[in-house]
Amino acid sequence: MTETTCRGIDVSAHQGTQDWAAHRRDSVAFAFVKASEGEHTHDLSFTAHVRGAAAAGLLVGGYHFAWPNQDPLVEAANYVSAVAESARSIRSFVHWLDLEAYPDSRNYRGRTASQILGWVQTWITTVQAAFPTQKVGIYTSGSDLDAGHVPAGLPLWYPAYPWGAADYARAEAAPQSTYRPLIWQFTDTPLDRSIAYLSEADLRAWAVGETTTIEEDPVPGEVNLGIAKPHTLAAGAWEDLKLTTEWTDSENQHSPGSAIFAAGACRFTGSLSLHIDDLPVGETVQVRMSEYAATKHIADHPIDEVIGTKGGSHHVTPLVKHLARGRTMRVRLLNNAPGPVTVRSAVLTALTWPTN
Repeated sequence: MTETTCRGIDVSAHQGTQDWAAHRRDSVAFAFVKASEGEHTHDLSFTAHVRGAAAAGLLVGGYHFAWPNQDPLVEAANYVSAVAESARSIRSFVHWLDLEAYPDSRNYRGRTASQILGWVQTWITTVQAAFPTQKVGIYTSGSDLDAGHVPAGLPLWYPAYPWGAADYARAEAAPQSTYRPLIWQFTDTPLDRSIAYLSEADLRAWAVGETTTIEEDPVPGEVNLGIAKPHTLAAGAWEDLKLTTEWTDSENQHSPGSAIFAAGACRFTGSLSLHIDDLPVGETVQVRMSEYAATKHIADHPIDEVIGTKGGSHHVTPLVKHLARGRTMRVRLLNNAPGPVTVRSAVLTALTWPTN
C-alpha cells in the first residue's frame, strides 16, 4: 500500500468462506463479489461475501459475468435483481461488467466485435439507469480492448498476470499499464488480488462521487407478479396477460388482478418469464408491452416472440422503459398458432424508480 494506491480482492462462491477481518488487517481496502452470470444465474455466496466484507470495513461492489451472445437486457435485469438489496443499502456500492471469453469462447460465439460493443453499451446503460448515483465500470482484458469491444470512458478494471503468484508490494512498485486502468488485477494466485491507482480515501470518494443532493429516490420499488393458474390463450387476437398472483408490490404499481405492472411517472427494468404448452414447433406467441392512459390505448412497444419447441416452450422477455405520469404499462400476448395454447406459468419481476 502506498499513498497513491490501495489493495483489493475479488471473490465468488468458488473461494468459499473468507476471513474478512484478516483481509482488513492485511490492508485490503476493497472487495468485489460475483453476483450473477448470463441471463439467470446468481452466485450463491454473494450476500454472505458482501455482508462480511462490508462489516469488516471494506469498500464493496458486485460483478456480472457476461454472455454477449445472449440478451443484454435480460442479463442486466438478472444482475440488477441480484444486487438490488445490497446496492440500496450501501451508498458506495460499485458495479462491474466482467467481459471475458471462456477458453472455448462459448459466451462470444456467433458475435462480431461491433455486436459485442453494442451489447456492452446496452448492459452498461441499463445498469447505470438502475443505479444512477453509483459507479458502473468494466473488467476486461487487453485483447477485448484491442478488439474494440469496450466503449470509451468507462472505469477500467484490468487483469494481467506478469509473474504468476505475487504480493501487493511487487504490484505497487511496477509501472502502470499503457491501458491506464483504474484497477489492476495482477494475480489470481492464491487469490484474485488487485491494486487501485487511488488511495483508499480517494477510491471511496470516487465511489460515492461528488453528488451531495439526490434529486430522485435511488431506492427502487419492487414488483413480482404471476398467474394463479394456467391460462388458455385463444388463437388470432391480442389478449392482456392478467397477473392474478402478487408476491411483491412495494410501490403499488400493480392493479390487483389486472395486466398492469407499472404506473407512471417511473422508469422500470425487469423481465417476464413464460412457460407455454401446446405451441407447435416453429409457431409463435408474440409478446409486447402496451401503454395506456386510464383505459385508452396509447402505444404498443416492440414485439418479442416465443417460438414453439418440443416439450414446452420457455422464454424470457426483457421489460425496460420510461413511463410518463398518468400512463400504465401492461403485457399483451398474441397466439399465432392455428389452435389454442396454454400459458402454464408467467412470472414478471421488475424494479421501478419514480420520476418527475
